[in-house]
Amino acid sequence: MKRIYFFFLMLATSMSVVFAQKDAKAQAILDKTAAAYQKAEGIAITFGGTQKGTLLLKGSCFYLDCAGVKSWFDGKTQWSYVQQNEEVTISNPTAEEIQSVNPYALITSYKTLFNYRYRGFQTRNGKKGQEIVLTPRQKGDIQLITFTVSADYEPIYIGVKLSNGKTQEFNITSYQTHRNLNSSIFRFDAKKYPNAEIIDMR
Repeated sequence: MKRIYFFFLMLATSMSVVFAQKDAKAQAILDKTAAAYQKAEGIAITFGGTQKGTLLLKGSCFYLDCAGVKSWFDGKTQWSYVQQNEEVTISNPTAEEIQSVNPYALITSYKTLFNYRYRGFQTRNGKKGQEIVLTPRQKGDIQLITFTVSADYEPIYIGVKLSNGKTQEFNITSYQTHRNLNSSIFRFDAKKYPNAEIIDMR
């Protein structure tokens, strides 16, 4: 299921010495981005690029609607609904699995899962921001992640280079903070999908 999506996230080897060290400039930017994320409370995001979609965030919870798949995560349980198959898969995902669905998981996991370096100012989709390159510490599906943030430490762009050589790009087209997001938004409502087959993997 996680391969249907994206993203961001996940892990390869063969890293040069320049990636092996943590960059103080990069860490300062990531720290400020994480702090801004925590203060933003409810966040509503729309994105384009390789895929288009909507992402709602609040703390560790998220709702994602992208490419015919909807995912809800309430901090413990994840529901993934595939419209084409009318199936809902329920699971208690690991941190790594959450990263494969929620692109913003890297904002809270960069200290433990990634090495990073500052690349300087870059323009992405007409927007200028400071860019960080993150490389996973463990081998996996992701070779590196390119992360660009605005002067207000809001994400502008996320690019994920996979170990198979492909790159998935996500341009943030709208980023709204302090949204009033009820906890029910992050849970699957079976009443709205009466014909869905439930597959419980817990």
